[in-house]
Amino acid sequence: MPLSTRLTLTTVNLDTPDPAALARFYLRLLDWEIGVEEADDVILRDPEGGVGLSFQRERAYVRPTWPAEPGRQQMSMHLEIGVADLDAALDHALACGATLADYQPQDDVRVCLDPDGHPFCLWLMS
Repeated sequence: MPLSTRLTLTTVNLDTPDPAALARFYLRLLDWEIGVEEADDVILRDPEGGVGLSFQRERAYVRPTWPAEPGRQQMSMHLEIGVADLDAALDHALACGATLADYQPQDDVRVCLDPDGHPFCLWLMS
């Protein structure tokens, strides 16, 4: 049954103990723009359009573990970021404050962790 109204995904939200700090990391990483900035919520917008990123304060935030381990906080999602040059993108991400994850499951992907421990993948677009 088709929907009578169109549903549009507009924003992906990441929990964080410090929305402003995490937003500024992704602002540097992606070269996006701040759309909304409040004490407990910051929204970044892609200047080319599409889905944005929101960073919402979570006072009980627990850093996720990558890869997942039984009994430890697991990630609930991760971001996929396509790149043309994997080495240059990794250098940029590290300069912005990311950490290269110890576990790397694929040769054409680099799993990184943002300052709050959310994994994101840099993957080589062909």
